[in-house]
Amino acid sequence: MPTTPTLTPLAVAALALLAEGPTHPYEMYQTLVQRSEDRLVKVRPGSLYHTVDRLARQGLVRATGTEREGNRPERTTYEITDQGSQALGERVADIIGTPVNEYPEFPLGLGESHNLPVDTVIALLRRRVELIRADIGVLDHAIATVKGKNLPAKYWVDVRYLRAMAEADAATLDDLIDDLVSGAISWDEEKHA
Repeated sequence: MPTTPTLTPLAVAALALLAEGPTHPYEMYQTLVQRSEDRLVKVRPGSLYHTVDRLARQGLVRATGTEREGNRPERTTYEITDQGSQALGERVADIIGTPVNEYPEFPLGLGESHNLPVDTVIALLRRRVELIRADIGVLDHAIATVKGKNLPAKYWVDVRYLRAMAEADAATLDDLIDDLVSGAISWDEEKHA
């Protein structure tokens, strides 16, 4: 039986922000979006509030105060507890050290692409590569921004990783497109039982 509850990706992101210092969920949401971490975890303001509430019930965070600015609703500020810090460390270690098949859809589609005409597959792959390269541009801008702010690299190693993976993805798909265009991978072969 685990000593700490299993943390969702959003819970990990929330705890990590609170490890930087006390804050309220709305500010956490803004920070996640500003840092482009919404590319890593699915985050909406409502889901973040529910996650922080659950973390509080589990004793991983605690409320430290409530504030109100103007006509805005009250905002409760939270901080991470010692138990929360331990749970965060354990979960991050597990994520980094244990590969897990996350069942992405693209490999499934690629594996079944033989059900489409080859020209359609080539066009779709070219479009995908264009979108990946555009995404690489966004990541390059993010890297330049954090470098310009002198943000320590330990806070954005995920962006470097995402960029490298996107570059490898685009290069692999470019090679596949070349093989399809040249006929090195034939689309006309008979199906085998």
